Amino acid sequence: MACEEADMFYRWQLLQQIAKGKMPDGVSEDDLRAMDLPLPHEVELIEEPDGTMVLRKREPAELSMEPAAAPAAGSVRSARNPAPASAFVCDSPDE
Repeated sequence: MACEEADMFYRWQLLQQIAKGKMPDGVSEDDLRAMDLPLPHEVELIEEPDGTMVLRKREPAELSMEPAAAPAAGSVRSARNPAPASAFVCDSPDE
């Protein structure tokens, strides 16, 4: 259970950075895709009238208006190393 919570917290930290439009340090676009997370330009942070902050996926029409980003250096992974280098790894003795 602790590993699952730590993994969710790690993903939440990544989403917070992505919502601010920043690419998380040490993570490539391929790493985010492997973790089923959006890229910074694919989501936006919206404030609801009640003050709640909501992460909203941008519409394809909105995405097509932005210039294509150049791939990050070192974003190509080999078939031998399918897991992102910065992915959370739990070393719990229970597993």
